[in-house]
Amino acid sequence: MKIKDQNELVSLQKAVLEANLLLYNSKLALHTWGNVSAISKDRSYYVIKPSGIPYEKMQFSDMVAVDLENNVLESDLNPSSDTPTHSLIYKADSRIKAIVHTHSPFTVAWAQAGKEIPALGTTHADNFFGSIPCTDSLSDEQINGEYEHNTGIVILDHFAKNKLDFIATPAVLVKEHGPFCWSNKSAEDAVKLAMTFEEVAKMALYTKLINPLQNQANPVLQKKHYDRKHGETAYYGQKKQ
Repeated sequence: MKIKDQNELVSLQKAVLEANLLLYNSKLALHTWGNVSAISKDRSYYVIKPSGIPYEKMQFSDMVAVDLENNVLESDLNPSSDTPTHSLIYKADSRIKAIVHTHSPFTVAWAQAGKEIPALGTTHADNFFGSIPCTDSLSDEQINGEYEHNTGIVILDHFAKNKLDFIATPAVLVKEHGPFCWSNKSAEDAVKLAMTFEEVAKMALYTKLINPLQNQANPVLQKKHYDRKHGETAYYGQKKQ
């Protein structure tokens, strides 16, 4: 497939590069770990970080365009190995505009423990509705098969089984692997959410160390904080002009 709107492609590549550099400079990704992607307006393709290239050496033209069937478009570079996971998440909800995967330590710790992150306070509730889920483990067959595709499958299966909304719950832990999160706004916003995800994971760990019996904040308080920022009658921040 030839991408018709080259201006949009370049704009998307630049935005994805900047978001990946923000991820790296925020210390959420070391070496060549992690990736950010963002999808085109018509959702026919998205742009993602190339595989195995150090962040400090990347240029915007290195960002790889792929379609939702994981076919590389107009590039000689390999996209991130996590591309099939991104594709499935984009297909799962048309509101999702950007996706981030990191190996940041506190979120990974919860994923490796196989535990969801409970909503223990208002910082969590300001950004995530309820606990941040952790998927089941991949089976041996899933690992030895189309591994990255099957990583996406366990995410989608968990959201379907638990009737979770991808926008109210814009993050997930893949058991024994790590975090994925996404935004219905932009690549930059998705990275900022990844920063918040890591901070919430750290706060939750510290809270459980201080008081292992603390499991959930008051549900009324949780809903109040989520709704005042994201609900139909949200009033946090300034009015849009």
